[in-house]
Amino acid sequence: MGAPRPVGAQEEEGEGEDEMLPAMADDDYSAQLSWQSQSKDNLKVLMENLTAEQYERFEAYRRHALPKQAVRKVIQQTVGQQVSQPVAQVVAGIAKVFVGEIVEKAREVQERRGDTGPLSPDHLREAYRMYQQETGRVGAARPLNGKRLFNR
Repeated sequence: MGAPRPVGAQEEEGEGEDEMLPAMADDDYSAQLSWQSQSKDNLKVLMENLTAEQYERFEAYRRHALPKQAVRKVIQQTVGQQVSQPVAQVVAGIAKVFVGEIVEKAREVQERRGDTGPLSPDHLREAYRMYQQETGRVGAARPLNGKRLFNR
């Protein structure tokens, strides 16, 4: 990126921006395009088979995200160090998936019990308990202030 050049001026050898990026082999590029196309097809099939209620929940899930600054602040308070924005984005994405899994399990609990209406804290507690049983002691660490998540 040096000083601005007049329009049409030739770039000196080695200054091209393309040379700074690693080259993607044609096979890799074709495989990536094929994978993206297959992913879109799979998503289309999935969307066509959702009930109206499932579709509505999926769209709400897709539209929303955890605030990156809030996630960054929680991470910094937890680990006691500054964290970069990309790290906060990754953690926010993982947290969103975790919340989605807990909500889906809570919906299963609600359905199994024959309850209707919005999810209750009891549904969420049971879903979290089930999640821990299935995956191990995920989320067992205590927050710094000693408060527990999903108290009874």
